[in-house]
Amino acid sequence: MKTYRTKTGPLSSRPFYEFREIEDICSDELRKTGLYPMKPEPVRIERFIEKRFKVHPEYDQLAEGLLGYSRFGPKGIEKIVVARALSESGSRVAERQINSTLAHEAGHVLLHGHLFVFDCHSLTSLFGSDLDPSGPTILCRDPIRPEEKKRYSGQWWEYQANQAIGALLLPRPLVLEALSGLLLPRGSFGWPTLETTEFEKASMRLADVFDVNPAAARIRLNGLFPEIESGQLTL
Repeated sequence: MKTYRTKTGPLSSRPFYEFREIEDICSDELRKTGLYPMKPEPVRIERFIEKRFKVHPEYDQLAEGLLGYSRFGPKGIEKIVVARALSESGSRVAERQINSTLAHEAGHVLLHGHLFVFDCHSLTSLFGSDLDPSGPTILCRDPIRPEEKKRYSGQWWEYQANQAIGALLLPRPLVLEALSGLLLPRGSFGWPTLETTEFEKASMRLADVFDVNPAAARIRLNGLFPEIESGQLTL
C-alpha cells in the first residue's frame, strides 16, 4: 500500500491499494478472527466486526438512500450503524444488503481507519452532514443507478470499500472452489477461465452459496474474471 499526500478531499492522505493487497488484507483479517470459512459458505460478517473492531453494529433510522455509516474517534472506529429499514424489512434481499453494508463499513475501517485517527481533530463528515457531529464520519449511500451515473463523484474511499465487500464476503479461493465445474484451465499456466455464457449461472451459484445478492456476486465475478477479447473471463 502506498500513501500520497493530497490537498483535495476530506483527508490529508490518500492510500493506494493494489487489488491483490485488498484481497490479502481481508483474508488475513478473517483468519485472525477465526472466521475464514473452511469451505464455501456465508461469512459471518457481523461477528467479524464484533471480534475484530470490538464494536457491535447498531441499527438506526437513517435518511432515505443512506445505508449506513462509520464513526471514528482518536483511537479508531467507535460506531458502525446500518439503516434500520433494512433490518425491519425481513426480506432475504434486505438481509443480504445488510451483510454487504457491514462488509463495506468493515472495509472502511480496515483500509482507512488509520487515516481518520491521524486527522481526527480536523475532519468533519465526508459528505458534509451533521448526522453525527461528535466525530469524523463516513456516510455510505445506496449505489447510484446506471442511468444516474453522472451523479456519482467517484470517491476513492467508496471504491476501495466496495472492493472489500467482495474480498470479505466472497474470498477468492472459496469462490474458485464454489465454481468447480464451471471454470476451465486455459493457456500454458492453466489459468482458470469462465466462459461468458456461464457468467449468469456462476453469479447465481455464488449468490446461493455465500448468501449475497446476485448483483454483489456479479460485481465479484467481474473483478476476479475480467473479460478478454476471446469472450472468456479469466483470472
